[in-house]
Amino acid sequence: MKTAIIYYSAHHGNTKKLLDAIAAADPEVVLIDATKGAEDLSAYDRIGLASGIYFSNYAKQVLSYAEAQLPEGKPVFFIYTHGAPGGDFLKGIRAVTSGKRCPELGEYRCQGYDTFGPFKLVGGIAKGHPTQAEIDGAVAFYRRLG
Repeated sequence: MKTAIIYYSAHHGNTKKLLDAIAAADPEVVLIDATKGAEDLSAYDRIGLASGIYFSNYAKQVLSYAEAQLPEGKPVFFIYTHGAPGGDFLKGIRAVTSGKRCPELGEYRCQGYDTFGPFKLVGGIAKGHPTQAEIDGAVAFYRRLG
């Protein structure tokens, strides 16, 4: 199944580590950096939207890309990393995908090393994340999508 994953992964590359493992496991996965320009997504069977979490939301770059490029009704899934231990981090991206009537296939999340803002003063939070087990979990999640 032809899959594109639109992503933004800055600072420590936490999200990109998950995506690189998925792409290595499935050569039909195409990783598209949300900052590198638009691509026609209509030829893909499903679209992944992946991001680190910034101020409790997906990166603006992924939100903007999805608003502009995500085809109506295309099945989507979500992958994200976060420093804080919990929260409803999908609110913004779900507003975009539901507005385009895209069925959700699932989500995968794990912690990622975070040194943003005040966390930098204490050496960061979620050190050592994503772990190899979390990276393997992302690949297993992707495989379960079918």
